[in-house]
Amino acid sequence: MSRAAVSQGLAAILGLRQLILDGELRAGDRLSEVRLAARLDVSRTPLRLALAQLEHEGLLEPVAGGGFVVRSFSGRQVVDAINLRGVLEGSAARLAAERNSGPRALGELIACVAKLDRVVGGPDQPHGDDFELYVELNDAFHNELFVLAGSDVLHDAFERVLALPFAQPSAFLLVQADRDAFEPTLMTGNAQHHEILAAIEAGNGEEAERLAREHAHLAVVNMEDALKTGSLEKLPGSSLISVETT
Repeated sequence: MSRAAVSQGLAAILGLRQLILDGELRAGDRLSEVRLAARLDVSRTPLRLALAQLEHEGLLEPVAGGGFVVRSFSGRQVVDAINLRGVLEGSAARLAAERNSGPRALGELIACVAKLDRVVGGPDQPHGDDFELYVELNDAFHNELFVLAGSDVLHDAFERVLALPFAQPSAFLLVQADRDAFEPTLMTGNAQHHEILAAIEAGNGEEAERLAREHAHLAVVNMEDALKTGSLEKLPGSSLISVETT
């Protein structure tokens, strides 16, 4: 495949995904290849590959007679996706504990928690401006669990779950970044980071798994809070979630 074809294919995937996350393409919308190709400035072949990729990611679904529509998700499906991430992260944490070869191997995870401490426990209380840094470090912490687990199978499954925007570790933090709930959410999440790290350091795989799954459940709590406060629309891809069916 030529470099130009690869470039067009990537542009089509990224562009189409962004249209969905931005809400320009909403749940139930039937997609027109002609209009999308013109909108994204790509030819039909890379666009079809992009459509197939987003179907694989779970953002699109085929319809009878050909073509695709943007998929919708019930609240229960969102919870299931978050819980699936928790299962995978729990398995990764367990393996990280069981395969722990000492402080040097855990260096990145230890450093990540130390940086999170500075965001959450600095001289000033955490506020909305800390959001981007916390998200970056939080995502790094979760990814490092899979590095330490040393399992390509687990990591590949994790990447597939992350293709759903609301299943990402920091997804539902965004809806609280400018609310009073932001500070306690960060404090709770970071306390759980410490507990997971301690279990991995101790080589306690069973406890590390339990704590990681409990940590993932925090996203479910944040989602329920977002639904109650009407702030769900701040979440990229929120137009895919059918609030009526939660």
